[in-house]
Amino acid sequence: MKRIFLLFLVCLFFLHCGYHLRGTGSFLPPHIKRMNIPMFKNLTTRFELDLKLTQSVIDEIVARGKVEITGNMESADAVLIGEITGFRVIPIAFSKEATADRYNITVVAKIILKDMVNQKIIFSNPNFQYVEEYEVPEGVDFETVESEALDKVGVKFARSLVSTILEGF
Repeated sequence: MKRIFLLFLVCLFFLHCGYHLRGTGSFLPPHIKRMNIPMFKNLTTRFELDLKLTQSVIDEIVARGKVEITGNMESADAVLIGEITGFRVIPIAFSKEATADRYNITVVAKIILKDMVNQKIIFSNPNFQYVEEYEVPEGVDFETVESEALDKVGVKFARSLVSTILEGF
């Protein structure tokens, strides 16, 4: 009987100690059920970067299942606004033929998540940065795989941003 009681206390402790698996917590107020994500504003010269990042963020939020995405701002409990303020692709490694084969891709964005019910800002980061190294396959130049690289960076940018917003870190 003592063993069962002790096991019960240990289980109770782990339930209430604050521990949770990554991706199961939520930093959002409980009343936020629907979110609107307008197209991110692209202040860079990189064509279609706004489309790729906005869609990646929407896909990541939908995959998390925490909130529903709505196209109507009036019915949204929150609005996520993004401005892409920086985009850099810098070669960081070179092949024997003196061509770049590894790049450092940096995306910088101003992000604001506004609670439309209480009319206050829940999350704001004027300088949200995501940096990713991208290796170009041998015999191929970056321009050939640039769209694929941006797709991959977009997915990882979105994962990082949504984790920061939903989990509070």
